[in-house]
Amino acid sequence: MRHAAPLDDAVAAPSGVPAPVIARPTPRVDPLAGRLAWITGLRLAFSTLLLGATSLLYFGGELAHYPYSFKVVFGVIAASFTLAAAYAFALRARFHLAVIAEAQIILDQVTWTALVYVSGGATSGATSFYALTCLVGAILVGARGAVTAFGTGLALYGAMCAGFYLRWIGPPPDQPLAAYVLSGTALLYPLLVNTIGILLVAILAGYLAERLRITGGALEEAQHRARESERLAELGRIAAWLAHEIRNPLGSISGSIELLRESSLSDEDKQLFWIVRREVTRLNDLVGDMLDLSKPRALVPRRVDVAALAREVVALAEHRDQAPDVTVAYDGPSGEAAARCDEPQMRQLLWNLVRNAVQASPPGGHVRVGVSEAHGVIELRVEDSGPGIAEDAKGRIFDAFYTKRSHGAGIGLAVVKRIVDEHASLGARIRVEDLAPRGAAFCVDLPAQPQPTTAPLPRTSVAPRAS
Repeated sequence: MRHAAPLDDAVAAPSGVPAPVIARPTPRVDPLAGRLAWITGLRLAFSTLLLGATSLLYFGGELAHYPYSFKVVFGVIAASFTLAAAYAFALRARFHLAVIAEAQIILDQVTWTALVYVSGGATSGATSFYALTCLVGAILVGARGAVTAFGTGLALYGAMCAGFYLRWIGPPPDQPLAAYVLSGTALLYPLLVNTIGILLVAILAGYLAERLRITGGALEEAQHRARESERLAELGRIAAWLAHEIRNPLGSISGSIELLRESSLSDEDKQLFWIVRREVTRLNDLVGDMLDLSKPRALVPRRVDVAALAREVVALAEHRDQAPDVTVAYDGPSGEAAARCDEPQMRQLLWNLVRNAVQASPPGGHVRVGVSEAHGVIELRVEDSGPGIAEDAKGRIFDAFYTKRSHGAGIGLAVVKRIVDEHASLGARIRVEDLAPRGAAFCVDLPAQPQPTTAPLPRTSVAPRAS
């Protein structure tokens, strides 16, 4: 129950009953790969349009007087096509998608800086492309991408303006000096205006990307719940024929071996008897778990003494013959510890946790069932003395059918999680602790509900009647 193993695509149903089919989960696709492919396609389309517009101006004679600028523009277009091809190749090879995204953001800002330089410098209209890359960065990697695009674009644009001011660089040789702003006072205005504009776009893009990430996470969680509901519905159909086809033979087997118990058996026959009885009990538990998971009962919350409930479960576990070498002990108040919950479901939760702990503990091990109250919260704690929880199992420990044990189907803890989720509206939650070097603890928190007190009725005085 604590670890996972996948089910077959179909379960063979006995007696000719058609078995429901459980589809294997679709492998998750990295959403960054899809966004990168989409942006790369748009980049190719944009480069093609830019190439067409530049060629039209060139053949129309508009760029004949600007040979240097023309070479720069066509060099930028050629570099854009080359980079798009490199991105596509790296994307197909799944080469560090995060690195590809960062490279696209930075190299795009470099490309725009070259266009800004040959199209007017600090006052060029191409500076709006810096803001466009902030949007692209937010789409690719969220708010961090918008910040990266803003920082890179501002650094390159500021360096170009500083180069003009310090006379480190000059306008393109084929363009007139009058078309470029070179003085410090004149450079300051477009630098401030463009910085503010790009910053506002980056902030807005980052904010929207963060909101989209949160909304997308909620949507993914809703889709996950929908898939789980479909899976549980399929499980309900499995449980229907499973209960009918297995529980009746189990009842016959259980009754037959009890009759054999009353007869005189040899030591070897007694050993076989206990093996059969243990396996019958295990199969019955498995069928019960599947029914509990597939057909949850309606939640009926009320005030429940969970301490008494825990003592009952421990007493039941102590008299169970499935794992006689594991000691189950209660550690909690002898009096009342009440919480608001559904009593049958909470009993099932405790029983599943205790049974899971017994199965996880080695022969001679011990299981502790604790009940404590602090700050208005009652904690139900079940500790085992097993090997602990593997690192790769922590994220899937409550998934149905996830188990790495040689016995069990990985259903018991899924039932526990379902019960806790149904009690979430009452304030319930579950935690898992790895007790190094050995053992694990499952802790369920419930809101305490003390005994209501009835206030005495106020005394009323009757004034004497006047004679």
